[in-house]
Amino acid sequence: MWIFPLILLIIFEMIADIFAKEWSLKPSVLLWIGAIGAYVVANAFWLFALKEGSGLARGSAIFSVVSAILALTIGAFLYKEQLGTVEYIGIGLGIASLVCIFWNDIVA
Repeated sequence: MWIFPLILLIIFEMIADIFAKEWSLKPSVLLWIGAIGAYVVANAFWLFALKEGSGLARGSAIFSVVSAILALTIGAFLYKEQLGTVEYIGIGLGIASLVCIFWNDIVA
């Protein structure tokens, strides 16, 4: 099943993003290594998602939308970054795009 490696890809991407943000705030070799390492592990799971049948277009669309929503959420709540109207509209459109991608699975 391709969804499990895709979920792991997203989880490790978020871990890597947090390490990268922390490194940008207080540079250290350990944070840099953590970010690079997590990005490598994340992309290894991308290979498995593709191999298991996620499809390049569908898999990357799901990954991009979910990663963007999670990054916005982490930025807003963990790092107190300000979100504007455009970001909130983007989150709504992203969720709508996921519904469209999974529509056949939802109604079946």
